[in-house]
Amino acid sequence: MDLEKINTQLTTIVDDVLAAANLEENDLFVLGCSTSEIVGGTIGKESSPKVGEQVIKTLISELKPKGIHLAVQGCEHINRSLVVERKVAKEKGFEIVSVVPALHAGGAASIAAFKQFDDPVEVEHVVAQAGLDIGDTSIGMHVKFVQVPVRPSLDQLGSAHVTALRSRPKYVGGPRANYDPIK
Repeated sequence: MDLEKINTQLTTIVDDVLAAANLEENDLFVLGCSTSEIVGGTIGKESSPKVGEQVIKTLISELKPKGIHLAVQGCEHINRSLVVERKVAKEKGFEIVSVVPALHAGGAASIAAFKQFDDPVEVEHVVAQAGLDIGDTSIGMHVKFVQVPVRPSLDQLGSAHVTALRSRPKYVGGPRANYDPIK
């Protein structure tokens, strides 16, 4: 797998999602990632630590300068718990759980996040403002309601299908409600 190509494709995808999501400093961006799917395999069967490391490195380099926090979802074998920085978990009131990701219980991207974050912890659940799903890993449970699909200009990373979500405030009210800002 060409790691530089992954970097280039992922940068384009993340830029598209960030443009659509209008995230602010201290917002949370969730990643669900199957490195098996990126390399052309079946989810959970051909995990690639090198690809996981590249994906996390690229995301950190894109998000950190903007002050956006990354949460990396593990697989169902750790109940889709997520790696976040301890500081983020404490600031946002996320419950820290006792698990450390492994290749086939969490996945290569979770392991890479655990290695590359400053002070990583696992949390059971987050409420993110946007997210990226690489390989159809189902991130919707971790993105704030109301979720809006984002269609990045590239719908594949390597061989993995890519989808994304952003959120928006709920529309409330009835026929007299107005949704345009007061000027």
